[in-house]
Amino acid sequence: MFSTLFNAWHVKDIRHRILFTLGMILVFRAGSHIPVPGIDTNIIKQMVNSGQLLGFFDVLSGGSFSNFTVFALSITPYVTASIIVQLLTIAIPSWEQMAKAGEEGRKKLAQYTRYGTVVLAFIQAISMTYGLRGAVTEATTFNLLLIALTLTAGTAFLMWLGEQINEKGIGNGISMIIFAGIISRIPAMFVTTYQYVKAGTTSIIGATVYWVVTLIMVVAIVYITEGQRRIPVQYARRQVGRRMYGGQSTHLPLRVNPTGMIPIIFAVSILQFPLQIAAFFPNSGYAHFMNTWFNTGGVLYNILDAILIVFFTFFYAAVVFNPEDVAENLKKYGGFIPGIRPGKPTSDYITKIMNRLVMVGGVFLALVAVIPVIVMKITGLNLYFSGAAILIAVGVAMDTVKQLEAQLVMRNYQGFLK
Repeated sequence: MFSTLFNAWHVKDIRHRILFTLGMILVFRAGSHIPVPGIDTNIIKQMVNSGQLLGFFDVLSGGSFSNFTVFALSITPYVTASIIVQLLTIAIPSWEQMAKAGEEGRKKLAQYTRYGTVVLAFIQAISMTYGLRGAVTEATTFNLLLIALTLTAGTAFLMWLGEQINEKGIGNGISMIIFAGIISRIPAMFVTTYQYVKAGTTSIIGATVYWVVTLIMVVAIVYITEGQRRIPVQYARRQVGRRMYGGQSTHLPLRVNPTGMIPIIFAVSILQFPLQIAAFFPNSGYAHFMNTWFNTGGVLYNILDAILIVFFTFFYAAVVFNPEDVAENLKKYGGFIPGIRPGKPTSDYITKIMNRLVMVGGVFLALVAVIPVIVMKITGLNLYFSGAAILIAVGVAMDTVKQLEAQLVMRNYQGFLK
């Protein structure tokens, strides 16, 4: 990885792209220190320390939520809008045609995603401002609306930053912003760990165990993310005029984890919804029941979390990967899996293999989500550096390095015309 970065730095165009990306990240980090006026951040920090979802949300925003800055919503409304648009391209035939129509169709879907981001950001900002109205110094209608508009504008600006990185920088812009937010929290987590050890809340052994487990999870995530099952594919020879085409052997790569961190986000969002309702009515019997039997560190919560993650892994894998389309394309271009008849038998075979891989990926994601909670419970550390955050950070780093390698190959390639 370091050799790739070293070689990329010596290519002028790539160096400019890297510097532009770093500049946009600096703008993001600078904005993460501009506070929203009229908010008591001490109350917000207390709420962040009391809930897993808010702690996870604060990690994704790079600490912007606990400090309640203009980027407190982070870029999560854009991620939600992207997922919704992706699902709607399957449900709405006209949108599916746009997705297959090339560059123009993708531009229209991207525009819909932008509109959806602003709408979702405003809705989320309104609900968040109302739910946190106890932290507003003067909770008038004008002040609440001003705070909601400020948060919405912050998300829209982050969306613009991400698109600028896509166009002029390196890597996926939205992913780079999330990555920068997660990485920026690591120094503060080391400081917090030191403070826990110094205060006697946890021991040096407990702190060491936590970070060793985190390192092991990073290695496991890299291994599973790169893991794939390669199904051999043979293309029959065919004659077109006087030329012979085909006859080569290749493979169909099926990833062990084709869904990324999406199932974890879905599961956490669903499980935290009733808890957030309870947070709005802290003195009610419903809040007492949820805090007693459904707290984020409890056995019931984490069992349901693991079950939902496995379910959403199968669900989202079925959305992003269609074995019937793959089988049809193989048949169309004269490809076949040795020992399997083209058409439906091929589709059934790919589905069988995919189900096994998705089960492994789903169980792995469930362990990634649950293990940090168990370790924090045992060691007494309250860092909220969740498995999803590790999964996102590692995935973005690997994708960025692959893009740099592709850029180097494209610029250093010497063809047969030399």
